Order: sequence, then C-alpha cells, then structure tokens
Amino acid sequence: MGRYCFQLRVRPDRIAEYRERHAAVWPDMLRALRDAGWRNYSLFLGEDGLLIGYVEAEAPLETLQAAMEATEVNARWQAEMAPFFLDLDGRPDTGFVRLTEVFHLEDQLAAISG
Repeated sequence: MGRYCFQLRVRPDRIAEYRERHAAVWPDMLRALRDAGWRNYSLFLGEDGLLIGYVEAEAPLETLQAAMEATEVNARWQAEMAPFFLDLDGRPDTGFVRLTEVFHLEDQLAAISG
C-alpha cells in the first residue's frame, strides 16, 4: 500500500468557501475517487491556507491521477477548484507539491520486532 502526501496553498480570502465546498463534495466525484483507487483520502487545511492532502492506494499516485483525469466529473471539479489556489501552475490535481515521507510508525516498529 502506497502512502502519498501533498501540499497546496488556498487563497486566504477563499478559505471559508473552500471549506464549504468540501463539506459536501459532489457524489459523482466521491464515487470517481473511490473507483480510481483513492483510499483513506483526507485534506487538512490550516488557517493560513496551507492545504495538506493524504491518500493511500495500491497503485502509484500517477496511476490514481490518470484514472481521475479520464473522468468528466474530475475535469469539472478541477475547473471549479482552480481559482481557490495560490501559486498554481495548472490544475489543482496535478499542480501540487508532493511531500516525501520521512517517518512511519508501523514500518519502524516492524523493523525492530523482527
């Protein structure tokens, strides 16, 4: 199982609306994410607009992104979400900064137990 983390920055003047939009994501978008293999997907948003995303999947992140890119609902969602972000070069789902995992408790516990 792969674990992927990324960051974006939401415009400070759009944080409240961004939260509202994610309180009730379109059902078709939710199903598309599930069907594309996104598991345990979460977004965390700081008061300064720092957005951290986390997802787990059996496939590489690029495969997940390609599966979503093939859906019509994702094209509509990305078009609506793009204006919410600062320093975005392209769509939100392809313009984020991927973060490198440096610690995972279960991996280290497994390494010391055997």
